[in-house]
Amino acid sequence: MSGLLTLFRRELSLAWSGGGGPLLACGFFLCLTVLLPLAAGGDPVGLRPVAGGIAWLALALSSILSLERLFERDLEDGTLDLLTLGPVPLELVVIAKAKAQWLAVGWPLALTAPVAAITLGLQPSLAPLVALSSLIGGLGFALTGALGAALALGSRRGGLLIAVVILPLFIPPVVFGAGALERASNGLSPLPALALLAAYVLFAGIIAPFAGAAAIRNAQS
Repeated sequence: MSGLLTLFRRELSLAWSGGGGPLLACGFFLCLTVLLPLAAGGDPVGLRPVAGGIAWLALALSSILSLERLFERDLEDGTLDLLTLGPVPLELVVIAKAKAQWLAVGWPLALTAPVAAITLGLQPSLAPLVALSSLIGGLGFALTGALGAALALGSRRGGLLIAVVILPLFIPPVVFGAGALERASNGLSPLPALALLAAYVLFAGIIAPFAGAAAIRNAQS
């Protein structure tokens, strides 16, 4: 247990500092939410119906930025070999890295998301729902992103491969998260969409550790 806690603290420290940390992701997120309305003409009336979808699309793209070095850095300096041979199962290593990624990047993005969504024309009363759905979806992004980073381990263009692998897997949370905001905007309950979003996170939490660990072992062989 102490080994897992030490590993998690290490991963959290690396996630905060590596690749620009949360500042890069939040900055990219805000830039996207500014550029997309300008490309669409900047009409607030026309943007309001798609504000939630734009915010969730920007959230998904911003979550990819720091994934390339999630396992690659450990592979290069030999740390991954030590983790594989250590007392902590490799599946728990994947979970620790995903959770650290969520806390270091997902939480700041979730706090930034309400500001971006309101700027796009979403009702200010929906800000708590935006933050909550972004937190849930961010955990799904982190788990799926860890799987993509493991699958791209050792490739020459890891960042591009990660994006190709996980962007299709990001479609369900984007649809469910944007759907929750759309339902709330229309006066309906967002709970069905949030339940589907939580189900996606649960599915990713079951599949990603085992598939990610298998991908890491394959890259080391």
